[in-house]
Amino acid sequence: MRISARADYAVRAALQLAASPDGGPVKAEAIADAQDIPHKFLESILNDMRRGGLVLSRRGGNGGYRLARPAESVSIADVIRVVDGPLVSVRGVRPPELSYTGPAESLLPLWIALRSNVREILDGVSLADVAGARLPAEVSALSDAPGAWTNP
Repeated sequence: MRISARADYAVRAALQLAASPDGGPVKAEAIADAQDIPHKFLESILNDMRRGGLVLSRRGGNGGYRLARPAESVSIADVIRVVDGPLVSVRGVRPPELSYTGPAESLLPLWIALRSNVREILDGVSLADVAGARLPAEVSALSDAPGAWTNP
């Protein structure tokens, strides 16, 4: 599974908004600077997030972006889906729409299981969890597993 630059930047921008001390609007420039995200690319991402109902925007001197819902109610998966679409696809197709034959037939349940695990993790972690450095125990256990940080 790959996390696109767009999804990575969107999650980081959402976390920056979640960490805003008063929940007030944060200017795109401030988010871009804090997270080292190209400003123009971030503007496009923030517009997608606004259209997707994750952020609200306000123009003017006191304007900027803020989360549309409390950070506790926005999952990492919500952010990724808004900017990149489905969490898991095979050749751009959602797994239930695929079919295989012969020795490849059992690939479909494998892709479905993969999607299920990705959903369980990304739907189960909120912006507030990450911004507050409070990952769920199950996620921490996975990242603490032997070999989790090494590339085969």
